Amino acid sequence: MTRIQPAATNFPMSEPAITPTFAVISGAQVQHVLRGRENQVVEVIDDAYRLHCFGGSVNPLPCFLRLPDRPSSRISALPASISGQMRVDGLKWISSFPGNVAADIPRASAVLILNNHDTGYPFACMEGSIISATRTAALAALAAEWLGCARLRPTRIGFFGAGLIARYIHTYLIGTGWSFDETGVYDLSADSVAGFRGYLERSGAAGRITGHDSAEQLIRASDLVVFATVATTPHISDLSWFEHNPLVLHMSLRDLAPEVVLASVNIVDDVEHCLTANTSMSLAERVAGNREFLCGTLDDVMDGRVALPMDRPLVFSPFGLGVLDLALGKYVYDEVARNGELRLVDDFFHELRRYG
Repeated sequence: MTRIQPAATNFPMSEPAITPTFAVISGAQVQHVLRGRENQVVEVIDDAYRLHCFGGSVNPLPCFLRLPDRPSSRISALPASISGQMRVDGLKWISSFPGNVAADIPRASAVLILNNHDTGYPFACMEGSIISATRTAALAALAAEWLGCARLRPTRIGFFGAGLIARYIHTYLIGTGWSFDETGVYDLSADSVAGFRGYLERSGAAGRITGHDSAEQLIRASDLVVFATVATTPHISDLSWFEHNPLVLHMSLRDLAPEVVLASVNIVDDVEHCLTANTSMSLAERVAGNREFLCGTLDDVMDGRVALPMDRPLVFSPFGLGVLDLALGKYVYDEVARNGELRLVDDFFHELRRYG
C-alpha cells in the first residue's frame, strides 16, 4: 500500500527516534521537478562539483557488472556521499543496454537510492535515468560556458550521436543562454538522425539544421562538437578533422583515439576517474606513459589555475561523478517533499525492534 504525504527522513540523531520512512519517486515526478529549471539545475551541479573538488564528498570508482553473454551491455554501481547542506549518501544503479535502441526504448535505465546521513537508512528510491541524463547535460552546459570563454563563442554546433543524451545536452545549452546559427547532426542510424532533427525543429532554437553524411563533415563544420555515442572503443583518429581547433564535449568518453587526445588540450572532471575503464584518456596515458597531456580539471579552469592554449582542439572529457547524481536526486527529493507529494511505502521497514 502506498500513501502520499510529506515525510521527515533526514532526522538528526539528537532528535527523538521516529519510524524511518521510505518514498518512491517516479520518473514523472522527477521530470516535473526538473523541467524548465535548467539554470537552477546547473547551479546544483556547479555547487556539488565544487564541493567534490574541495574534498566534501566520498566518490569511489564505480563497479561495473560485465555480462559475458551480452558483451555490449553492462550495469554500473556508483556509490557516493556528499557533505555540506545536502548531507546525504546514496547509490546510482544504472544499466547500459545498447540493443534497447532497436526496440525503440532508451539505452540506459537507472534507479537512485538515497540514504540518511545519520542512520544509514535508505529513505528514497527514485527513477534515475532522467537524473543521470540531466546531470550529464548540466555538466556539459557548465563546461561549455567556462571553456567557451577561452575561445570565440561557438555558433556552429555538431552532434555526433543523436540519442537521448544529445537531446538533453541541446536542451540545457539552449536553456542556459546559448544560441546557434547552425546545428549539424551525424549518427549511424538514419532513424536517429530523423528523430533528433524533428526534436530540433520543434525546439525552434537550432538555426539551420544539417544532417551530415560523414563524421568528417560534421566535425569540420562545427565550432562546438558534442560526442554522445555508445562507442566502446575509439573510432576517430584523423587529426586533420580538428585543424580548426574546435571545442569538443567528449561526453561518451571513448570516441577519440589516443593520437587525437595527445594532440589536444585536455580538461576532465576528475583525473583518477577519467583515467580508468578504457576511456580515451586512459588509453592515451598508456601510449604516452604519463599524464602530462592533461591540462587540468574543470575546477582548475573555474579557479584560474590553468591557461587554455588556443592553438589546439580543446577537449572536455567528463567521467560522470556519482556525487552529482546524488546531489541532483536530493534536490528532486526535497522539492517533491516540499510540495507534499512524497509517495511513502507503508511498513517498508518492518523489523524495527532489536529484540522483538
